[in-house]
Amino acid sequence: MSYIPKPKVSHPGLGKNKLGLTVRDYEGGLSTLCAGCGHDSITAGIIQACFELSIEPHKVGKMSGIGCSSKTPGYFLSSAHGFNSVHGRMPSVTTGANAANKDITYLAVSGDGDTASIGIGQFAHVIRRKLNMLYIVENNGCYGLTKGQFSATADVGSKNKKGVPNEMDPIDPAAFALQMGAGFVARSFSGDKKQLIPLIKAGLNYKGFAMIDVISPCVTFNNHEGSTKSYEYVREHETEVNVLDFVPKREEISVDYPKGQSTSVTLHDGSQMILKKLDQNYDPEDRLEALKQIQMHQKRNEVITGLLFLDPKERDMHDMIATPSKPLRDYSLSELCPGNEALQALNKSWR
Repeated sequence: MSYIPKPKVSHPGLGKNKLGLTVRDYEGGLSTLCAGCGHDSITAGIIQACFELSIEPHKVGKMSGIGCSSKTPGYFLSSAHGFNSVHGRMPSVTTGANAANKDITYLAVSGDGDTASIGIGQFAHVIRRKLNMLYIVENNGCYGLTKGQFSATADVGSKNKKGVPNEMDPIDPAAFALQMGAGFVARSFSGDKKQLIPLIKAGLNYKGFAMIDVISPCVTFNNHEGSTKSYEYVREHETEVNVLDFVPKREEISVDYPKGQSTSVTLHDGSQMILKKLDQNYDPEDRLEALKQIQMHQKRNEVITGLLFLDPKERDMHDMIATPSKPLRDYSLSELCPGNEALQALNKSWR
């Protein structure tokens, strides 16, 4: 990916987080995406979320595949580790990295092609493995790098730039993740930072597989009348299931909520997701209800956003396969490869 560094100049009055870092310390290179691209808004949300959580940049693994979306890790957390993988193969690369070093926070950025087309098999299995990662889908319904063809997430009837409608049924990343057993599933809109940033913060703190499907309009090929992934369409048809804020563990903050009922869901590390209910009957811990809401709103040509589902008792891959508490990368070669005698003894124990 192309990389243009930003000038190392910042305002002396910039605020600092608990680590003594400013928001500039969480930035990356200059974006080479089209001006106004929704992906850049998601990048800004990631930067702000990591800054507010006081995450150490060098303890983050940025993962991506191929596509416009997969260029974005170059635009945030320049001090983080990063891997730009083969098209659709980011989940397996992330699995290998996580298996070796589970102490790193894994933040993956993918697109609707990288996830729902060539990468759908790997997407399914990384959910099944319950890999401890935040998987962000930057969903614009088209292939921006190859002149705007419909992607697998394009809605039936949505028109391309030439006015030709899509005839094929779409793959919904959020519904797919729910059906595969994901423990944290959310949807947002790149133009709604008030909703997106708390979701990113919660996803980064979730132990297990967390996925956020972000509708991110392509300003060049898919932001016209007739497109269901345009800024105008999403703003007119968006329906929030909850209004969100994120409360980090042991950190007291003041939140001004409108009147009405609220509920809280405790995450594994004690952090809380605070929900302001808009629909009194919506339960974010009910997987079937989440699928029902997605399908119901699709029939109404509405885009449902917010925290769709959360399993507060999720286990991650390391819990499931009982790996040692020490990351594998901290073991010596002799410990990892103890020799033929140890192998023979192990084989004998299975006979």
